[in-house]
Amino acid sequence: MARPTTPTVYPPNDRVRVVEERLLSDNWYTLTTTRFDYRRRDGTWQQQNRETYDRGNGAVLLLFNAARSTVVLTRQFRFPTYVSGLADGMLVEACAGLLDGDDPHACIRREAEEETGFVVRSPHKVFEAYMSPGSVTEKLHFFVAEYDDADRVSAGGGHAAEGEDIEVIEMTLAEALQQVAGGAIQDGKTIMLLQHAALVGLDRLGR
Repeated sequence: MARPTTPTVYPPNDRVRVVEERLLSDNWYTLTTTRFDYRRRDGTWQQQNRETYDRGNGAVLLLFNAARSTVVLTRQFRFPTYVSGLADGMLVEACAGLLDGDDPHACIRREAEEETGFVVRSPHKVFEAYMSPGSVTEKLHFFVAEYDDADRVSAGGGHAAEGEDIEVIEMTLAEALQQVAGGAIQDGKTIMLLQHAALVGLDRLGR
C-alpha cells in the first residue's frame, strides 16, 4: 500500500501545484506516485498522476586510446534487459556508476578503477543528460578520458559482494560503432559516447 513520504522540495514553478505525494517502495531506491495540477499552455489547469523512480544521479566514462583508435568497454548481466527480452541479459557498456555522495569526477575515477582496472588520469566532462525523463529522475554526467597500458593497475571486474561480475573489453572505435549498427551494443549511454567520439574524432576527444 502506498504511504505518505517526506515531502519533496520542488524547484519554484508557477505551472505546477503538487497535491499529494505517496511512497510506493523504498526497497532499494525510491518509487513515488505524485498527483499534481499542471497549467497547460492555454492557461487551463489539468490534474495529472505520475510515478517517479529516484535512484540518484550518476556518471559514465568512455576510455579511449587515440594512438591505437581503441576504446575500453565492459560486459555484464543486467536483469532488467533480460526481463525485457535480451536473451542472455548481457549488456556492453561504458563504465558507469552512481555518485553516492561523490562529485562526478571522483565518482567516475572510482568506477573506472573498480570496473576496468584503469586509473583515470584526466577525465574530461563532455555533457549531461536525463536518460529516461518520463519516469526516472537520474541525470548522468558524461566523461571521456585517454588511457594507455601503464594506467592499468588491476584486472577490474567490480565488486563480487555487490553482485558485479564485469568483463573488460577493448576494441577499436570502428568495431564498437559496427556493434551499435548491428545491435550488439544497445546501451543508450554507451551509444551516446561512442557517437560523440565518432563525431569529434579520437585525436581531438577530451580537448
